[in-house]
Amino acid sequence: MEEKKKRDLFWLILFFIVFINGFEAGGYQASLYTIGQNYDLSVTSMGLFASAELLATMLAPLLLGSWADRTSKIKSLSILLGVQFISSALIIIFNVSGVFVTGVFFLGMTTSALQFISIATLADAYPLSGKKKIGYITSMYALGALVAPLIVDRYLKAGMSWRTLFFLLEAGSAISFLCITRATDGARENASGSDDIGAGSADTSVFKIGAILLLCVIMCIYVGFENGFSFFVDTTFTDVLKSDRGKIALSVFWAVMIPSRILVGYFAKRAKTILLCALVAIPAVTLIFSATTDPTAAFLLCIPLGLASGSIYPCVLNIMMPFAGKKTATATGMITTATGIGGVIFTALTGFVGDRYGMRIAMSVLAAFYVLSLISAILVIREEKNFFKNPLTQ
Repeated sequence: MEEKKKRDLFWLILFFIVFINGFEAGGYQASLYTIGQNYDLSVTSMGLFASAELLATMLAPLLLGSWADRTSKIKSLSILLGVQFISSALIIIFNVSGVFVTGVFFLGMTTSALQFISIATLADAYPLSGKKKIGYITSMYALGALVAPLIVDRYLKAGMSWRTLFFLLEAGSAISFLCITRATDGARENASGSDDIGAGSADTSVFKIGAILLLCVIMCIYVGFENGFSFFVDTTFTDVLKSDRGKIALSVFWAVMIPSRILVGYFAKRAKTILLCALVAIPAVTLIFSATTDPTAAFLLCIPLGLASGSIYPCVLNIMMPFAGKKTATATGMITTATGIGGVIFTALTGFVGDRYGMRIAMSVLAAFYVLSLISAILVIREEKNFFKNPLTQ
């Protein structure tokens, strides 16, 4: 009984860490307009401020992915939570744009690393139920990003500072640190005789870099869209649609990702089909969103956008696992690097295009890149079929 209690507590800790990092992402997105006013930023500069955090998400996996595979993942999570706490403190204490950008850069680095190492730790610890739990843990990120804009909206209307976000993040980092230091590395389940999804690939140690790179392309474009849309949806509603629903629309966008990711966990065997459908639906709905002039219609379109967007991350992770072999943190880190690249490029691009041609054109440009994602998905599905025929000779 005691062993089961420890096992349950361990995955809950990982879920909470990912939740806090989703809260940071959603809270920063919802605060960007207010932060831009505080530092007197243009739309382009707001995009660059957003990109500072996302640049760090690109660098963190390159520096920390293989390190986490070689050393204790629990220890690495503890160190990163400490860095996250200090970074938040710097932003709270100093009202200088340079310090803010530096603090946000390190927050982006720790957010990125904490997320991919937590997911890799989950996969290692739960070889039987890991693929289902991936859908659940990614929904925790969406849950954090959902509640954050609602809380930000509430305390900003109450006259509190936008720095309140970083006080809350510090509290979450401290709680996570205290919990994770009590945990230990190692599997919590016995994989012997597993009939779990993906069984038959678990015994191979092949690291198939070509397939993982194709998945990186998908995540690069998806996260580029997600951040470009999320960071500027409030601006679009405020400046283009003349509506105050922007923060609520952002919350709705993240809210529907939660059931979407949970469903991917339940139907992990259908990950490839779900992925293809999402890669077609997102650009189609985005083009409609960019053309609408009705705030209510735009608000409602955030629902199918969130549903389709939410499914991509767990689908990609589930497809990735057989190709990762024993290097789960390295593979997850590569995909996280791709998310950082996409976030930096497309968020800055959205701000640049939006400043010059308007947010409608900027959203349409984001949607156009999904053609590359669809091609990559088709190629990786073909690669997977060949891989499962004879994985050890690939």
